This record gives sequence, C-alpha cells and structure tokens, in this order.
Amino acid sequence: MAVTSNSTLLKKLIQQSIIDGDKVTKLITEKGKQYRTLPELLITEKLLDSVKLAEVANSISQHIMLDLDFFDVSSIPEDLRNEKLTRKSDMLPLAKKGRTMYLAVVDPTNMAAIEDFEFNAGLNAEIVIVQYDKLAKLIERLFENAYASLGSGDGEWDLTAMGVVEEETDDTPAIQSDKEDQPIITFINKILLDAIRKGASDLHFEPYEKMFRIRFRIDGILTEVASPPVALSTRLCARLKVMSRLDIAEKRVPQDGRIKLKLSAKKSIDFRVSTLPTLYGEKIVMRILDSDSAMLGIDILGYEDAQKQLYLNALAQPQGMILVTGPTGSGKTVSLYTGLAILNTEETNISTAEDPVEINLPGINQVQVNARAGLTFATALRAFLRQDPDVVMVGEIRDLETAEIAIKAAQTGHLVLSTLHTNSAPETLTRLLNMGVPAYNVASSVSLIIAQRLARRLCPNCKVQEDIPQAELLRQGYEEDEVHNIKIFKPVGCEHCTNGYKGRVGIYEVMPISPKMADIIMQNGNSIDIANQAKLDGINNLRRSGLLKAAAGVTSLAEVNRVTKG
Repeated sequence: MAVTSNSTLLKKLIQQSIIDGDKVTKLITEKGKQYRTLPELLITEKLLDSVKLAEVANSISQHIMLDLDFFDVSSIPEDLRNEKLTRKSDMLPLAKKGRTMYLAVVDPTNMAAIEDFEFNAGLNAEIVIVQYDKLAKLIERLFENAYASLGSGDGEWDLTAMGVVEEETDDTPAIQSDKEDQPIITFINKILLDAIRKGASDLHFEPYEKMFRIRFRIDGILTEVASPPVALSTRLCARLKVMSRLDIAEKRVPQDGRIKLKLSAKKSIDFRVSTLPTLYGEKIVMRILDSDSAMLGIDILGYEDAQKQLYLNALAQPQGMILVTGPTGSGKTVSLYTGLAILNTEETNISTAEDPVEINLPGINQVQVNARAGLTFATALRAFLRQDPDVVMVGEIRDLETAEIAIKAAQTGHLVLSTLHTNSAPETLTRLLNMGVPAYNVASSVSLIIAQRLARRLCPNCKVQEDIPQAELLRQGYEEDEVHNIKIFKPVGCEHCTNGYKGRVGIYEVMPISPKMADIIMQNGNSIDIANQAKLDGINNLRRSGLLKAAAGVTSLAEVNRVTKG
C-alpha cells in the first residue's frame, strides 16, 4: 500500500497553506510507498504535528474531538478489535451502543476505510476525531495486551495464528514440526511471550540431574518461573536450538544464535541465544533485544542534569574517546546506542564493530565481529579508518591491539565510543595503562568515562517512607546538612509491580578527563589518585549518585547498597 495525493484532507491542508503543496507532492512520490496512511507520512516526516492535523480534520468534518490520554483500552469490546483493519487505516473502534460504533479516526475523509469498518462490524460508524500520536500509542497498548494475555491460563494456544512467527530468510528452510512436537512448541512460545510481557531481560533454561529450571531476569533479579519435567529438557533445548538456527547434533561446544519473533505488523523482538554444555545437558541463556530500548532518549535513562550535559558535550566534540564501563547487564549498550542515535545524522558517517550486533540502527554501518573468519575488533577498526569515518564505535576494548588502534583513531580526528569491563571510571584509566597503552596516549585521547549500574525503580503506587536514624544516614554516606530533611522510601509490593519495584534506572559516574587528571595519568598515578581528583572536580562517584537517587525517591537505600556495594 502506498500513500497517494488524492485526499480531501491533503487538499484542505494545502489550500490553508498549512503545508507546501510542491513539497508534499515530491515527498509522496519519493516516500509514499513507505507509509500506509497520509497522517502517518505527514507526522513522521514532520510536515505538521498531531494537534494541528486533528484541528484541520475537525474543521472539515465537524465531528467531536476526543482526548485519548485517559481512555481505558480494556473497555474496547472484543468483537470490535480488528488488528489488520486498524493498523491498515489508523482507525480504531472504541465502543458501541445499539447499532452504532464509535470510531476514532485521524482522517475523516478516508471514507473507504470507514466503510470497511462498518461492513466488518455490521454497525454504523459515529466518527470521533483524535490525535495521530495518541491513537498510535493506544493501538500499540491494545494489541500488546492481546499478546500479554497469553501469559495467563494453562490451556494451549495457536500462537503462530496470532502473529508470533519465526523469521525466515530465502536461504533458510521453514521450520517443520509434527503433532508430537506441538506441546513443546506451544510451551516454548508461551515462555517467550511471558518473558516479553513481564519485561524480562534474560531467560535461563537450566538442566540438572533431577530437575529442569527456567528463570527470568526481571529488573536485574533472577526469578524461577517454571520447572518442567526433567525428561523434557532435551526436547526443550532442541526446540530452542532449531528456532535459533543452531546445530542440534552438536552438544559438546558452546553455540551462539538469534531468534526473531514478530508480534505484530510493527513490533518484533530479537533474542540473542547462547548454549553451554553442562554436566546434565545444555544450558541455554536468551537475552531479549528490544530495539525500542535503543530509542529511549537520553532524558529518561537516569542521568542527572550535569551528567547529561557532560555526555552531550563529549558527543559534540569532533574527536576523542568516550568509554562506558560496568559489568555485564549494566546498560552499557543502551548508553552507547543512545549516544549513536544523537550523532546519527545525514552528514555523519558512523561505523560500529560489535560482538554481537544487538540492535539494528538504520543509518549506521554495523559490523558483526567474526573471530573464526579473522574479522576481529582490530581488523574492523583498521578497515573503518580507510572508509572516511566521523564516528567509530567498538563493542569492547579487550586487548592492547584494539586499544592502540582505537586511541590512534581518537587522536586523528575521529570520535570513538567503546566499553571496558571495570568497576569505576578511575579504574578504567588504570586498566588501559595496565594493558600497555602509553600514559601520554591515554591522557591525550580519552575525553569522558561513564561508569554505570542499573538499580530497580521503586513502584510509585506502593512505596512508603522509611524511618532511618540520622546516624545511619551519615554512615551510609549522606552529608551532615542533608540528613535533617531527607526522605528515604522502601518497597512494599502491589499488583502493579514485582516486590515493590517496577523497571530500572541508571546510576552513573560521568567523569571528564580534566587537565589535572591528565597530569596524574602522566605521572603514573593510580585509580585512588584519580578518584580523589575527580572528587575535587565535583564528580559524583557511583555511590554518591546512588544516594542521590534514593534521596529523590527513585529507588531504595537497600537497592543502592546492592548495586554499589555500600
């Protein structure tokens, strides 16, 4: 389907000089095939905003306007829910009364689509005008809830019919299954959908001598969700390996693969799969890679205002090195991708070397490292430097060769982003020195280091204030002038959260390399010397940043202690 210029709404917009006729005609010619509806094209290409579009639509049709911000999506009758028609037309039936249904529309001049809804439902349509962006969010909530409901109950589901399918390519045969395997397929699909519904980051399938355990990592904490019969462990693992395009006959060595589940026309989820031979079978760990997480935006990742500005300032530099450090699962990838998304413009050539490529970013040249084929981080970096890059991202600096090439790139007019596995920002500098990188290269090339952890957010619906003595607050690390007015909250637990927590927030140590810090590096100072200088420069370490998050009511003091080893 492609957008055409034969639209009453479009003509009205041009007549009122709200949009430029020549510009939109050219845009429809060039990009019309990429969009299903005219409103989607106009909003996405930023020719006008949702509010203005709704006002013009209302002036044409004289129908009432409805604000969907507070509309209860669960109130939509089941028999009016038609995902195919809804996504095709950007229209959604909201309710019905007698022989009339109330249809939320963005473009009331699209009579063909309105008639399709009337024919499908056997009802007359009463039009209400809504804003495009609010309708799009409501549609996503509605049909995501449809998949989420699969997580409850003990019956069997035909998940493929509901849109949950394995991705197939031209060179990959379709996955065949017989009736004997159907219960296994159904169970695995249910587990994957449960993980998505619950917001898990990882799934663990673990075989033992007398049990088989499945655990989800939710908000950083592993929780057991199922314990199927141990006799099924081999078949369950085999099913996951088939879905991941792995060799099911090879059980002696680790393997890595991917699964892509398409949940709807616009929503798909990738899983990164890793197998590991253990004493009683293969343990399989799956990481959920949701591309939406890469588009979160820097404002909601948890940076303090000063920290955010330091990161943005470093990203604005034409050269230098930005390092993000922390343990596995601390959110380094999201921080890096957020920075790349800010830098990703038509004028910028960005190349990344990753192992593996976790999330696809349109407009960025992403390279999958393949050590067996000789494509290492160092090899990819050398190739990047011959291809006129502006920005280079290296998934991880693991050895001296990669470090030296990355630093050379940072010193010759390129902005380099990468990660290291260290516990704090000051330790990152000494780690580079211990690798064998000369001190003058470290001091002159590294511009910013971000150390981070992920802490669980307190549920806003049930958190309560915790009574902590001032002496204990001082012992935890708060200043004398803070303890008198500080309010610390603790988790309780309710139907909206998991044990009093819902979601996670980043805790950061954002440390620019100041001239005095560079002098310490040149004089072979250690991480303690660098940390002391950072404190003099007004940089909050991880512990201090965590305490500020607890004081703001974002997380609990116990959670800060858990992630910062307080």
